Amino acid sequence: MMDINIHTATARRAFLQRSAFSIGSIAFGQLLADAAPPAPIRAGMPGALPVLHKPQRIKRIIHLCMAGGPSQLETFDWKPELKKLHGQPFPSSFTNGQQLAQLQNTPLLARGPFTEFTRHGKSGIEISSLLPNIARHADKLAVIRSMVTEQINHDPAHAFFNSGSILKGRPSMGSWLLYGLGSESRDLPGFVVLASQGSSDGVQPVSARQWSAGFLPSRYQGVPFQAKGDAVHYVASPGGNPRNLEEKLVQSINAINRERAVQTLDPEAATRIAQYEMAFRMQLSVPELTDMKDETPETLQRYGVKRAGDGTFASNCLLARRLLERGVRCVQVYHRAWDHHRNMEVAMPIAARETDAACAALLEDLEQRGMLDSTLVVWGGEFGRTPMGQGTGRDHHINAFSIWMAGGGIKGGTVYGATDELGYRSVQDVVTVHDLHATVLHLFGIDHERFSVKFQGLDARLTGVEPAKVVRGVLT
Repeated sequence: MMDINIHTATARRAFLQRSAFSIGSIAFGQLLADAAPPAPIRAGMPGALPVLHKPQRIKRIIHLCMAGGPSQLETFDWKPELKKLHGQPFPSSFTNGQQLAQLQNTPLLARGPFTEFTRHGKSGIEISSLLPNIARHADKLAVIRSMVTEQINHDPAHAFFNSGSILKGRPSMGSWLLYGLGSESRDLPGFVVLASQGSSDGVQPVSARQWSAGFLPSRYQGVPFQAKGDAVHYVASPGGNPRNLEEKLVQSINAINRERAVQTLDPEAATRIAQYEMAFRMQLSVPELTDMKDETPETLQRYGVKRAGDGTFASNCLLARRLLERGVRCVQVYHRAWDHHRNMEVAMPIAARETDAACAALLEDLEQRGMLDSTLVVWGGEFGRTPMGQGTGRDHHINAFSIWMAGGGIKGGTVYGATDELGYRSVQDVVTVHDLHATVLHLFGIDHERFSVKFQGLDARLTGVEPAKVVRGVLT
């Protein structure tokens, strides 16, 4: 047996322990670097990808989330044969063995679209009369009519559309983007969520897990801004507190957090440091962001903003543009108004009026400011609606729905994919949610197959383990 001197062994253990902490401290240095006091010029949080996999077409994304699932049959997928069949039994050859939400084991009657469709722009894209302002920009849009998804209920469908998975604890697309690319702004979160509620039927709740960072450090999660009142709760300084005293308090707290970080190598310690610093900077940046006095009356009118900060979708779209201007990487704008199981002919036009002008104004605004070529705009819901009626509305549908994209790298005036003659199933150039995610990452210069994080021993990706493709037919 080898004779080991206990003093030598103790010294070795101490050396290894101290070395481990030193190496950990070096590795942790980068995480702590962007928690330092603000630089004289704006420089944002760096991302985990030191080099992009391919040329970057866009720098930022805004996702216009029509929460509830707008009917593709009254928006972007004109089906004259379905209109002819209105009120008659829906052919069973389409539905045999198919998953239905609430129409299972009920008589299925065809419901024709109640809106008119007209061709728009040089491209001649057929768009519903409900969306006249978006229709003016037909030649900027790439309409995908062949989307499919896997989840037929709202919350899991939102989760799948946002994160590519229904499992809790998976990062949303915005969190993946922020993790990989970082943010250009030190003064605002890199991923911001805004939400508004419709004034008629069709309102569905949206849970906070839709912008979760999942297993990524929590600094990458989306930050919800309030549509009314203070945009961010608990950021404003209490009365009578001088700013220099608050700065000293933050520095003292973060000194403790840095010591804790070195001892534990816990990435959440870096999150706490960065978030304390961010909250301190947001005391100045958020009031400036939400003060829209510098917006012209013409701009407010185009968006349909009657009073800035009034909680409407229009006000949120204008706020989203201001966020993008200030270096925010990803903005999601939810409008909870599109779950039309009943009263669709009354409620859907209201939801359309609440969103149509603002979506169009956002495209115009970004273009006029020279930002559209480096921004991706995505419009759509978590699933579609059935071509069969459900009372005075339509049920959830996963086999076919429509979205549109516009902005950098997008081939405007394009219709991609198609559904069958009754709009029941996507049959040509089918696009999955994972395909959409792969396409978004591609535009940001990221190869979705090479963008992964070790989690529970596996290489976890936004696009999952099943094959996903970049939808090149909508790209320039």
